[in-house]
Amino acid sequence: MSDEIGKVIEDIEKCGTKFVRLQFVDINGTPKNMAIPLVKPGDIEDIIKDGLLFDGSSVDGFVDINDSDLILKPDPASFSPLPWRPEEQGTCRFICDVYWPDGKPFEGDPRYILQRALDKVHEKGYEYNIGPEPEFFIIGEDETGCIVPQDDGVYFDVEPVDQGTDVRRELVLGLESLNFDIEVSHHEVGPGQHEIDFKFDKAMKTADAVITFKQAIKAIVDNLGYMVTFMPKPFFGVNGSGMHCHQSLFKDGKNIFFDPDAENQLSEEALYFTGGLLKHSKALSAVVAPSVNSYKRLVPGYEAPVYIAYGLRNRSTLVRIPASRGNGTRVEFRCPDPSCNPYLAFAAMLEAGMDGIKNKIHPGEPTEIDVFELDSDELNKLGIETLPSSLWEAYHSLEKDEVVKSSLGEHVYTKFMENKKKEWDDYRIQVFPYELDKYLMI
Repeated sequence: MSDEIGKVIEDIEKCGTKFVRLQFVDINGTPKNMAIPLVKPGDIEDIIKDGLLFDGSSVDGFVDINDSDLILKPDPASFSPLPWRPEEQGTCRFICDVYWPDGKPFEGDPRYILQRALDKVHEKGYEYNIGPEPEFFIIGEDETGCIVPQDDGVYFDVEPVDQGTDVRRELVLGLESLNFDIEVSHHEVGPGQHEIDFKFDKAMKTADAVITFKQAIKAIVDNLGYMVTFMPKPFFGVNGSGMHCHQSLFKDGKNIFFDPDAENQLSEEALYFTGGLLKHSKALSAVVAPSVNSYKRLVPGYEAPVYIAYGLRNRSTLVRIPASRGNGTRVEFRCPDPSCNPYLAFAAMLEAGMDGIKNKIHPGEPTEIDVFELDSDELNKLGIETLPSSLWEAYHSLEKDEVVKSSLGEHVYTKFMENKKKEWDDYRIQVFPYELDKYLMI
């Protein structure tokens, strides 16, 4: 028995765990799991070593019914008790990798897609770190049954206007019990909108954390009698929810985006990585802002990062480079939203940034004016383009971008595009109340 498995068995004994959930995600980033009862803690050893067979044809984006057998193998490092389940005869969770029965990694597993991208940069001696900022709304129902924000608070408000203080407190305590290192929590710009930030880490650990974060928040808030949504734009006329992603590359323990002797202390690698993100941003939007609703958030106004430019500390551009330097030097990509699959999003952003480094794609001079204030003529003079305005535009941009397409692999790209085209077709044939109000009497 390895030390790692021994530690897991010890933790299971300590927690009094009765049920083990084997968790993975589908192509959309939706958590899936199977629960296994344990007779004794040592039963987990065979599951970790051999995995568990399951039907992959029932999972969106996986396999067809005529070739449906897949295997889940738990990652021992992902062991965690679930604080929202009963403590007595409690439940723990492992995040799993997916394999074919012959032991080969399943190319439709989103976690494998990210691992494959990471393996490429590991060969060059790099470590890809990322810190996402997923925003969310706490919502309820009014007396008519309509979905409404939980409060009327705005950015950084305090009680009594901010009705989410106690809820965020419970969320932070629950997340800390899941080993999250929480940096800050606060009310966001929109009514009922909140943000809880956790510290950046290696990309795979962070992608796992995003899935756990969303699952935990929904479960904990449900126990408190509220609902949470990570929908990018649930309410008209207010800011939507983003998931800004702070990214950096480390080598031999040092942040290679930092150069103390360069202008603005930004290395060539930092600038080239930024250039790659900007060049591929239209195709990236299909992956990092993947729903029809994402493009209700990505509109001018409401602090939406739609302008393809970068700036130093400038929050009106698509890419921002915050003021901190040294090992804190990072590039912030601002168009992702929390509806994305973090494994696919991180892999695509990494491949785009590395393409920038490989081909020395310089982003030009930073934009240090408020781009939100510019009209279309002024934007054209500066050569500043905008992100796609719809899912239809986004997936057509993805079709033309070989770098982002290859980051997903043939299997995931094909299934992803099938889903996006179907989603757009389902959306475009609907008739909405807005249209009835505007055109019924035409």
